[in-house]
Amino acid sequence: MNDAAAESAFTVVSLGAERVLLCAQAGEAIADARAATDLIGEASFAGATVLALPVARLDPSFFRLASGFAGEVAQKAVNYRLKLALIGDIQAHLQHSGPLRDWVRECGEGRSVLFVADWDELARRLGADD
Repeated sequence: MNDAAAESAFTVVSLGAERVLLCAQAGEAIADARAATDLIGEASFAGATVLALPVARLDPSFFRLASGFAGEVAQKAVNYRLKLALIGDIQAHLQHSGPLRDWVRECGEGRSVLFVADWDELARRLGADD
């Protein structure tokens, strides 16, 4: 990714056979279903097959499964036939939540919600040749 792409709210890039809408690292927190729905709409409009969100942009409520926020975002992405890729370190959240650890492990068994450490791992998971 180049600096110009990082400065915009999001950019669309190709990784393997996938078109990825990547949200910028900096910006307002994605704090509710409406913000997530707006991003899902942008991804659909752009012809993306993957919505990639930096975990730093997610409101802490996303990682409290009891809030329902994570499930709602994941379900909306799936309903729009998008994969949801969450990019970044979530170890601190995992240490404090058994249910979150279970959900992340279950997501790892599927292909709809991906938790990856960085862009390179996402590229590998999506089969890009980079």
